[in-house]
Amino acid sequence: MDKNSVIGFSLIALVILGFGIFQSNRARKYAEVQAQQDSIALAQKINDIVDAAETSAALPLQTAGADSSDRAASIYKDSSLEQAFNAEAQILALENDRIRIEFNTKGARPHSVRVKDYFNYDSTDLYIFKPGKCEYSVSLYTGEFIQTKDFVFEVAEQTDSSLVMRLPFAGGGYIEQRYVLPEDSYSVNNQLSFVGMKNVIPRNVSSFDLDFNVTVPRMEKGYKNESQYSKLDYYFAGDKKPEEIGRGRSASKRVDSKFSWFAFQQQFFSAIMRAPESFSSAQLSINFASQDDPDRNLMDCSAAIRQEFVPSDNVSIPYEFYFGPNHFQILKGYDQKYEKIIPLGGWLVAWFTRYAIIPMFNFFSRFIDNFGIIILLMTIVIKLVVFPLMYKSYSSSAKMNALKPEIEKINAKYPKQDDAMKKQQATMDLYKRAGASPMGGCLPTLLTFPILWAMFRFFPASIELRQQPFLWCHDLSAADTFIDYGTRIPIFGDHLSLFALLMAVTMFLYSKMTMSNQPSANDPSAASMRFMSLWMMPIMMFFICNNLSAALSYYYLLSQLISMLQMWIVRKSVNPAEVLEKVRKSEGKPLPKSKWQQRLEEAQKMQEQQLKQQRRR
Repeated sequence: MDKNSVIGFSLIALVILGFGIFQSNRARKYAEVQAQQDSIALAQKINDIVDAAETSAALPLQTAGADSSDRAASIYKDSSLEQAFNAEAQILALENDRIRIEFNTKGARPHSVRVKDYFNYDSTDLYIFKPGKCEYSVSLYTGEFIQTKDFVFEVAEQTDSSLVMRLPFAGGGYIEQRYVLPEDSYSVNNQLSFVGMKNVIPRNVSSFDLDFNVTVPRMEKGYKNESQYSKLDYYFAGDKKPEEIGRGRSASKRVDSKFSWFAFQQQFFSAIMRAPESFSSAQLSINFASQDDPDRNLMDCSAAIRQEFVPSDNVSIPYEFYFGPNHFQILKGYDQKYEKIIPLGGWLVAWFTRYAIIPMFNFFSRFIDNFGIIILLMTIVIKLVVFPLMYKSYSSSAKMNALKPEIEKINAKYPKQDDAMKKQQATMDLYKRAGASPMGGCLPTLLTFPILWAMFRFFPASIELRQQPFLWCHDLSAADTFIDYGTRIPIFGDHLSLFALLMAVTMFLYSKMTMSNQPSANDPSAASMRFMSLWMMPIMMFFICNNLSAALSYYYLLSQLISMLQMWIVRKSVNPAEVLEKVRKSEGKPLPKSKWQQRLEEAQKMQEQQLKQQRRR
């Protein structure tokens, strides 16, 4: 046999040997996957058995005992798991001055969280989630698929501030859940450990699933307002702010990259879970209950998390929970961007709110307990700050009012539609001689919009206003129910907010006061604008604010009253005779032309040329 033949047969032998090893590995992995799928199917059957057992909990003890003995044959291969599956659960608690957390040894999971500092709108205890309305479970393959929610953990350690629960395995090792509640804190430290499970968890298993599901109850009186400001947030480390889904609507989101934390956010309270080592991926969802839900639940929030880990004999993964109020300073103190879940608007509005509105609000809160007075003082300060910007607008409005006789003369001089450009040019020339500018107030007004929008976002999200009374209003953070209809009426809702009604009336009077300074015109578009300003805007704002925070309507009411006062003062400072005298003195004198006026004259010349050509034809 020659050399080439030997090499050829050797290569063929190596290929056959490698293919055999490859096929052997594939067969082994297939067997493991098949075994895992069989275990999952078995776990599903176990869940069905558990559900059936829970629905038959009202049966006599003898019957339940007989059923238990019948299915005690072998649900799990691991005898310790079998024992934990049939063990009796107990409820344990940790608490400090801020919160009380109950834990269920079945699943070693939080059972309920009560916030001590706050109460529901009807003065009942406030729960982030009520007893039995939380699922916190680890799904792991240990030779068979298990979910920790099915097993009763053993209590290994309990102190005033910590609780340790373990689930042992017959093959050695245990799963441990450790919870630590610091003093005077809304946060809970959680450490999930797989201890001594080298021979229990297969070497090729490098991840587990973590399910955290919570049913959040209603805490506020108005469903629409509460749901509108409730959502689910999730945050990628290094980002400026978290992403969000929901906001009053059911939604879901698949997150396929590592992220730092997520929050189940009610209008004023949140359940936040953070992984210092990051979550690997997750399926997040939020589903809102109907307004007529008999259990008065607000929403169901869930996070199905995939968590990767490095297999070893001792694996420990830290988590952190926050169960508490959406208070800006408290959330900011954690230095994890938690405060970004509070809806303060876009970057400009959020910047103004963060560095102007909130510090001013906190400053007045140090000395004054009445939040209605605080809002009044804040409104006065804001109106005084922006008054220099608004003065030109008010002054121009007053001068235009003084020029009404001259405007009427121009209208009489150019009655034809063909002379519209001449009439407009003459009117602008008159305004310029008087020092008035119809467009002069537009820019200052636009500059005040971020302030209005900042207040629109700040008041409904400010927990400081929650359950704070003022005048007839019992809660400035919610709509003031001056008249309760007893039933929901389409468009009107189920109540009448007096602050919203007064705000709409004041808006009408402010618009009427502003329109009275403007010259009358036969332009249909001008008439349409007058109708929108006088009627449509106040009506629309009433329906919008009728269900929103009373503090917001109260602020808009104060803002317009102060604007009317400022406009009245500026009007009194403008003498109509002096304005007309100024116009007469400047008659016949050339005035510098602005670029806009030059373009207007060019447009007028072009229009005249077009008219001449049309007449020739």
